Amino acid sequence: MSITSLTPLSYVVLALVGDGGAGAHDLVLAMRQGGPVYWGGAPSGLYSEPKRLARLGYLTARLEPGRTHPRTVYTLTDAGRNALRGWLTEPAHFPRVKNEAHLRLLAGDLLGDAAIVKSFRGMLPELDRLQALAQEMYDQADQLPHRARYLRLSHAYALRLVQLHREWITDIQRELTSADQDQADG
Repeated sequence: MSITSLTPLSYVVLALVGDGGAGAHDLVLAMRQGGPVYWGGAPSGLYSEPKRLARLGYLTARLEPGRTHPRTVYTLTDAGRNALRGWLTEPAHFPRVKNEAHLRLLAGDLLGDAAIVKSFRGMLPELDRLQALAQEMYDQADQLPHRARYLRLSHAYALRLVQLHREWITDIQRELTSADQDQADG
């Protein structure tokens, strides 16, 4: 087993499976809950990645009764636990940010300040939704007692990230509205 066969999604799956095990549907539910804040991607890979990790020996799969048909539950193998622990103990890197809003500023001279401000203000309803979601996740952290303090720290980060975006929008609005006013006055 080569560690190079593991991707960032692989580590997400291994971490979500954890010591308690999880089915693909459980992984998708976890991704849907935290995905809009942390990952933003489609959960479709969460159905295929556990199967791939089981073929590679990082997870085992067993069938359990489900509501309508048997469901596959995955658990970490020693190789999966070791791979995850190895990756977790590496130095954390500053998160890569794929930020569409930032592009509006990079090309701001092509758009105009009023359009940029309007575009950024359009983010506010999404921030309201993400803040509510992050707060809900924070409030529910105790439902997983073995992970509660880690989840609260993680969700506090999400709440701060949403607040940072609110402050950024305020700064952009202040600066670009002021620049428009200065141009009108000049």
